[in-house]
Amino acid sequence: MTGEPPPEAATDDAGPRIVGIVQARMGSSRLPGKVLRPLAGRSVLGRVVRAARDSGVLADLVVATSTDTVDDAVAVECARLDVPCHRGPVDDVLDRFVGALAAHPGDAVMRFTADCPLLDPEIITLVASVYRAVPGLDYASTSIARTLPRGLDVEIIRAETLRTLGRLATDHHRVHVTSYAYTHPELFRVLGVTLTPDRSALRLTLDTEQDWALVSAIIDHFGDVSVPLAKLADWLDGQPRLRALNADVRQKHLEES
Repeated sequence: MTGEPPPEAATDDAGPRIVGIVQARMGSSRLPGKVLRPLAGRSVLGRVVRAARDSGVLADLVVATSTDTVDDAVAVECARLDVPCHRGPVDDVLDRFVGALAAHPGDAVMRFTADCPLLDPEIITLVASVYRAVPGLDYASTSIARTLPRGLDVEIIRAETLRTLGRLATDHHRVHVTSYAYTHPELFRVLGVTLTPDRSALRLTLDTEQDWALVSAIIDHFGDVSVPLAKLADWLDGQPRLRALNADVRQKHLEES
């Protein structure tokens, strides 16, 4: 696999400049090294980068990893993917995002995590359109009232709001980057984006070996392409054995790192 240059961003000069930031590191308590695992010849991180680029809404895209030596491998993969890499603290992910934004300025930030290899570019485009259509928003996300499978959520935050969080947020909020905003709606203008039908029972993120088994089976079937959620969900409807692979995985609570 070789690096793929990003397509021309479909940005409007009158609209906000949106920068995508992908958080990625090799450390994971349940599935170490997951972001660089191969799927149909492309790394998990490579699939996330491709989906973000294919949305056509980003003026810039950067991967935010840590300064830990184990994440040198992430920096190498970023060079191969031809995507900029910003490195910051291991545990203070919010600081990493603020630093990445300083190096790659924009009016708003779309946050991606590198453990979502089934990310749908169409949903990214939709959330960007909603954000642009509602003036004065601080934050918009599909996870406030969840109807999407875990692993396909998209969120966007105003750049100045992100910098404000960098000054205000403490403890677990610095790990989850945007959580201080959506848990303090009295301070910030927050919007939930809800898509129907409700497919929240599906788990399509990558955090455990059970998740890996499901994601691998999906990629084995569809190949190295981004699959629209509706098409993927329709196929999984007829695959109860696969859906059961990670049905019992517990998602960590917000207060857990």
